[in-house]
Amino acid sequence: MRETLFTLLALISHWRRHKANLATLVLGLAIATALWSGVQALNAQARKSYDSAARVFSGGETQNLVAARGGLFDQALFARLRRAGVKVSPALEGAARIGEKNLRLIGLEPVTLPRTTPLASLRENDEATHILSGEGRSFAAPETLRDLHLSEGARIATERGFLLPPLYAIDAAPPGTIVVDIGVAQKALDKPLRLSRLLVSTETPLDAARLADIAGDALRLVEPDDENDLSRLTDSFHLNLTAFGLLAFLVGFFIVSASFGLAFEQRLPMVRTLRALGVPAQALAAALFLELLLFTLVAGGLGVVGGYVIAAALLPDVAASLEGLYGAELSGRLSLDARWWLSGLAMAGGGALLAAGAGLLKTLRLPVLSVARPIAWREAHRRYLWRQAAFAVLALIGAAIAYRFATGLVMGFMVIAFVLLGAALFLPLALAALLRLGERLAERPLARWFFADGRQEIAGLSLALKALLLALATNIGVGGMVEGFRETFTGWLDTRLVAEIYYEAATPADAGDIVAWARTRPEISAILPVWRTRTRLADWPVEIIGMAPHETYSAHFSLLKAAPDNWRKLHDTDAVLASEQLARRLGVGLGATLDIPTPTDTWRATIVGIFPDYGNPRGQLRVDHDRLAAHFSDASGVHYSLRVAPADVPQVMADMRARFGGKLARLIDNAEIHRISTSIFERTFTVTAALNTLTLIVAAIALFASLLTLSNLRIAHIAPVWAIGVTRRRLAGLELLRILLFSCAAALLAIPLGLFMTWALVEIVNVAAFGWRLPLHVFPAQWAQVVMVALITALVAALAPAIRLARSAPVDLLKVFANER
Repeated sequence: MRETLFTLLALISHWRRHKANLATLVLGLAIATALWSGVQALNAQARKSYDSAARVFSGGETQNLVAARGGLFDQALFARLRRAGVKVSPALEGAARIGEKNLRLIGLEPVTLPRTTPLASLRENDEATHILSGEGRSFAAPETLRDLHLSEGARIATERGFLLPPLYAIDAAPPGTIVVDIGVAQKALDKPLRLSRLLVSTETPLDAARLADIAGDALRLVEPDDENDLSRLTDSFHLNLTAFGLLAFLVGFFIVSASFGLAFEQRLPMVRTLRALGVPAQALAAALFLELLLFTLVAGGLGVVGGYVIAAALLPDVAASLEGLYGAELSGRLSLDARWWLSGLAMAGGGALLAAGAGLLKTLRLPVLSVARPIAWREAHRRYLWRQAAFAVLALIGAAIAYRFATGLVMGFMVIAFVLLGAALFLPLALAALLRLGERLAERPLARWFFADGRQEIAGLSLALKALLLALATNIGVGGMVEGFRETFTGWLDTRLVAEIYYEAATPADAGDIVAWARTRPEISAILPVWRTRTRLADWPVEIIGMAPHETYSAHFSLLKAAPDNWRKLHDTDAVLASEQLARRLGVGLGATLDIPTPTDTWRATIVGIFPDYGNPRGQLRVDHDRLAAHFSDASGVHYSLRVAPADVPQVMADMRARFGGKLARLIDNAEIHRISTSIFERTFTVTAALNTLTLIVAAIALFASLLTLSNLRIAHIAPVWAIGVTRRRLAGLELLRILLFSCAAALLAIPLGLFMTWALVEIVNVAAFGWRLPLHVFPAQWAQVVMVALITALVAALAPAIRLARSAPVDLLKVFANER
């Protein structure tokens, strides 16, 4: 043990003499860990919020009863089950808009609430009395009160004008939720005598047979461990985040690997001396592992703390994205358990061990007398390049196999990962081949040395250049996908949002009054009902929207595929238009029939068109308005759009607000919908852009770290050229030019690699994640921008070592000859 300790102290002494290498090693490992841990923290926080929301009604043990065909059901079923001896508790949930925020409103009956649910504290404490007596109480999580800028006891009104009871904090409530008495919820949501679910007490568990005897086929039993829709809908979002986290960790890992590799090269004479003094290989290995453990604790600890800071900074944007895309509410505060901290340290330790493993094995296996030679294994660099080429071919073969046989998101990311790996492994060989060609074509001795010496420098810079290649390719690939999505999304909004005014009435009766008034206004050329409801197909939530026969739809509503005379068939026969993601999920196309569950029976309809529905994770059907009203008694009946001349829009909206006031739940114009939709789009990709930028920064740090660490090793190659008359300034310029050429080559290879990544994201990942395909767009201007970023990155990274060389003292160069190298 004592021998191992002294060996460790000797190894650590190296870092006192090479502080720059130590800084890059710690920084690289900390950054890699921070980016990975930050992404995992965001995912963990989101899933914790989903679980909290889903367990409000289950608690891990409680069965639930919901409408068999989705939607709401009659309160009489609650009484029927109670009379049959089944202990159930009623619940109603819906969306309530408070100010600028959409909240989830939950109505409960605290006296009968099962004890196994998280909100059971309402029945155990005085809250049950408060929620039922007098004006009652509303409850929300403390953070929800903070988000609404309210103090306990405040009263808030919904957008429909209903005043909720005084609001108080309760820890058991999930974020973004307000809990009230069931009767208050029915009034606030305008759902009299309607329920969304019944909570079954564990004292009287149900099975499907007994449920059918009591309630017929009106209700469906949901077991506590059934996966909730929100978790399934957001899986692709979190898998994308995880993929970016892994990519960022990989780029940071290159920094660590390069730093460890150069450190092992620099320490080979020390290792030879230790072995010559009698230190056995086992003690040397133990000391090296202890050193890795020390790095893991220090750099990994810094990385985990940095990951927490990154997650806290990005959490508002992630929350905004998930709320805009999926209606999911995230807690505004990070609350991470010990497993997250330990997993971050484990990731750092694994990365350090993997990065140092190759150098460690080489150090232990090299003969004692050979390790004294500087850069001992560079002689095998040619074999190393060919091995990398072989691994690159294997990676590309792996990508082809994954594309051929795998399915879903995992297949998409496997294809991208294998191709990125293959390109990164191929990069050093491509650079070596170009430099060899340049050496053969060069006529002047200095030019030939320039290319020949560049081939020798590839070994030390290969990892940093790979990191730069991956970062640039990712920027091109993801940037191309996002920009293509932006163009497609904007054009799609223009064709989808044709009507000038959209409004939602507070109740169907209010909607009728507004329609009657609108018919008297000459400025309004058309009144189009946009009623909607929800059902489930193949256990997947589906939204159904009615369409009236009008030129607004037939002339502007874009379709990907359409049957002949599709608009006439839609309105005159039992026909529907299906969204692309729903058609893909169900595996159906034009002419297929769907059995659509309705509140009373099953409606069989034929698909006559498939339309794009970008950004919507759920399936959607478009049907004739009259058929929607006939088959779905629970259709909203409050959503309408108005066709108005653009110049008359402000006056019509002002008149509607003045005349109807509280009867309008929402009134917005086309421009406002465009603004909201574009805002949601931009927030959705904020995190992606942030991770993209961080990855590029890490790649720049990797290149700078490698160049700074290599600068001392480069003296042995530069000194002879200086000795024959080449000035230090000219040598520094040649060093800078070589790095710019390397970076330019990486950027040029990144362009086709980035285009492939865009194609894979659009054609594979996006389709598997969301069920719809984007048109493939290319942006040549972006390629030029990426090349400029690569050159600027290389210039910034290489400037300090070049200036250091230009200003180096002649005595430092002469030391090379004094040591007889």
